[in-house]
Amino acid sequence: MNGVWPKQISRRFLRVWQRNFSVYRMTWKINFLPPLLEPLLYLVAFGIGLQSLVGAVRFQGQTLSYMTFIAPALLSVTIMYNAFFETSYTSFVRMYYQKTFDAMLATPLTLEEIITGEIAWAATRSLIAAALMLTVISFFGLVHYPQTLWVIPLSLLGGAAFAAIGMFFTGLVPNIETFNLPIFLFITPMFLFSGTFFPLENLPGWAQVLAQILPLTHLVNLARAFTLGLWQNRLWGSLLYLVVFTLIFFPLAVARMRRRLIR
Repeated sequence: MNGVWPKQISRRFLRVWQRNFSVYRMTWKINFLPPLLEPLLYLVAFGIGLQSLVGAVRFQGQTLSYMTFIAPALLSVTIMYNAFFETSYTSFVRMYYQKTFDAMLATPLTLEEIITGEIAWAATRSLIAAALMLTVISFFGLVHYPQTLWVIPLSLLGGAAFAAIGMFFTGLVPNIETFNLPIFLFITPMFLFSGTFFPLENLPGWAQVLAQILPLTHLVNLARAFTLGLWQNRLWGSLLYLVVFTLIFFPLAVARMRRRLIR
């Protein structure tokens, strides 16, 4: 991992980002639909469907409708999914089946620049998806402006964090089917137990402690604070967690990919 940043990374990583963006533009209509439709489906299924059963939710001393409570969590899940799946399944296809990484390595691009470009693009995908979803839930009156606008830079940070861990798994798994393991053991538990669908206070003490290890917990905390206008100084810890998580897994991802691609 020595020398990963900044010695072997130049602005040329933007060419990798540009390449992926060019492909994205060719299928933008298809790519735009999921971030627009997913929040509607989630809000109808969980917000409207369960709200009649759950009723109001107590959160940080305030009484919130269930739809208001889960909206920022669904936004965080969207950020996680877009980044993680972009650098896991999609990057694996580019690397293994399309041989795109081999082609890029035949250019002046370094491996570090290729991986940085992939992670930067995945973070951008999270930003685009978050902006689209934020637009949709704004029509429901579930967010507070202007504090909600902080979700945009947050989506880049959260996207970078989950893109880095996704790329790490890409360098680790032997075949594309093996991605089922990190999804089942890592992504799914976060989806369910990171304060997404119910307050963490409802969990046993030991489960609350474990939840604080999960990066999605901190992303949800920050998204909720921004969208509901409930910022507290303790949330600086969640922000620091995501920064440190990214700084740890970025070089780990580069190291794993180097071991995989450079014999």
